[in-house]
Amino acid sequence: MVREATTENAGSALETRGIEPVPEEERTGHPMQLFWVWFAANISILGLPLGATLVAEGLAFWQAAIVAVIGSVGSFAIVGVVSIAGRRGGAPGLTLSRAVFGVHGNAGPTVVSLISRLGWETVNTTTAAFALLSLCAILFGTAGDAKATPVLTIVCIAVFELLTMVVSGLGHKVLVAVQRWATWVFGALNIVVAISLVATIDWHAVGAASPAPIGVVIAGIGTIAAGTGIGWANASADMSRYQSPAVKAGSLVASAAVGAGIPLILLISLGSLLSAGDPALAEAGDPVAAIRAMLPAWMAVPYLIAAVGGLLLSNHLSVYSAGLSTLTMGINIKRVYAVAVDVVVTFLGSIYFMLVADSFYDPFVTFISLLAIPITAWLGVFLTDMLHRKTYDPAGLMDMRSTSSYWYRGGVEPRALFAWALAIVVGYLFSSNDFFTGLLAETWLGENGLGWVITFMISAGVYALLGGSRKVAT
Repeated sequence: MVREATTENAGSALETRGIEPVPEEERTGHPMQLFWVWFAANISILGLPLGATLVAEGLAFWQAAIVAVIGSVGSFAIVGVVSIAGRRGGAPGLTLSRAVFGVHGNAGPTVVSLISRLGWETVNTTTAAFALLSLCAILFGTAGDAKATPVLTIVCIAVFELLTMVVSGLGHKVLVAVQRWATWVFGALNIVVAISLVATIDWHAVGAASPAPIGVVIAGIGTIAAGTGIGWANASADMSRYQSPAVKAGSLVASAAVGAGIPLILLISLGSLLSAGDPALAEAGDPVAAIRAMLPAWMAVPYLIAAVGGLLLSNHLSVYSAGLSTLTMGINIKRVYAVAVDVVVTFLGSIYFMLVADSFYDPFVTFISLLAIPITAWLGVFLTDMLHRKTYDPAGLMDMRSTSSYWYRGGVEPRALFAWALAIVVGYLFSSNDFFTGLLAETWLGENGLGWVITFMISAGVYALLGGSRKVAT
């Protein structure tokens, strides 16, 4: 069991709490805090290549815009729903998941969550380091190629990780404040850059594009959902655990769906517009450099600063959640040290992608598709359980022994774990990526990217049929 201080020093910026539930008297948050958190986490440059991917799959711009709305707003509405559990239990999402899967059975979902967060942090750090390299090339005349300047590349990675560590290490109070105010600064920069990018759009090519079949549109929705809200779903309660018990569920859903939806719709739509005239954006190994090449020289510096800032805001939240997932694994260290461990892992991962690997963007897309399945399977079980579970036992969540109210059978809730595992297997049967092709990947469901929908239905349906959602909850 992780032992940390169970109270917070109201006058201190450092959050000393680990994963233990927040006492009700300390839950004073409100939905607008979460609105800014989710807005800030999604103003990164990665929305542009996601939009470019939609055009590369054959969608016309107007179809890509519809896909952006449904995929991003819809998936973040799910994030908002999971946030309700954080408000109810006052604990991080994967800690609350112990009540569903058992204190030991929860290890599988927690490992997946941690890998997801570490993967997104590596993507953010790698992309930001590319941007910092380009910034150095402009300001100091250095080479912009990572492999040509390995020492500078490592320095760029280290600088970004240090900026991440400062905010994520200090914790919830500082993170919420920084996300809010930094959104205005980097959001304004993104608007200026977006206006300049609009001037480069080939409007003739945009208008001449033929619409794609409905199946491609459906697959696009899956791509955007997996690349946006689904990846954050199991981390959403990490921030909402400080929300006041009086906050309405609808407000939590709206704060996530609207907060993340606004920047994502704009960025994904802009990426699809840019790619309609220049398909190379979707295939770029360094999307930062590809977009920079579209801008006039005088706009390069503010663009790169905006890119780094947006990625930094996303990384703050991701590293914070990864630290909590590390603690949920049962590692007995302080939260700030867990954050440091996660930063070291992503530091090494970024070095690999920048100095060793031949490609960065392809692994990014594969990473999204692979992890969308187990995370969606967890969602199906967790949300079905939420239909009946209104409260959580704080002591049971932290007790890893047979005395825990969530011990079940040997620390495992077999119905939940079986439904989760079965859904993963079935989901991968309908999936195709760089590593394997599922046996059902060439069916209509598989070809249209609906493996994640099947996954959700299987996990939720099997868990409900087995009676897991109807078990007495404390």
